[in-house]
Amino acid sequence: MQLQMAKRKKSEASDMLADIVVKGMQERKAADIVKLNLGPLTNSITDYFVICHGNSRTQVEAIADSVESEVKKAIGINPWHREGFENCEWILLDYFDVVVHIFQSETRSFYQLERLWADAERTNVS
Repeated sequence: MQLQMAKRKKSEASDMLADIVVKGMQERKAADIVKLNLGPLTNSITDYFVICHGNSRTQVEAIADSVESEVKKAIGINPWHREGFENCEWILLDYFDVVVHIFQSETRSFYQLERLWADAERTNVS
């Protein structure tokens, strides 16, 4: 019983964090925002991937800054790990239960991350 309650609370926290990330992306007009729910998959590495792209290096960096700001403001945490700010082709923000991927459009098309995790529940955010 306690294990089920703990899993439910963790899932609710992950859902909330993913929604905050989406809000940060929307603040900077990120394109094609997708949430992949990896939680139900066996041996998943995280609960969610939240993926989007921007049309320039500047926009990709602004989206990442907005996500970090929104998460910090809402729940007071910083990403455990962050990378990709050197060239802003693909920025990754790792919040353990939610991993954020912010691409430039060409890089996103090349890696097709959503296809790699095609068995995950997909939510397209308008």
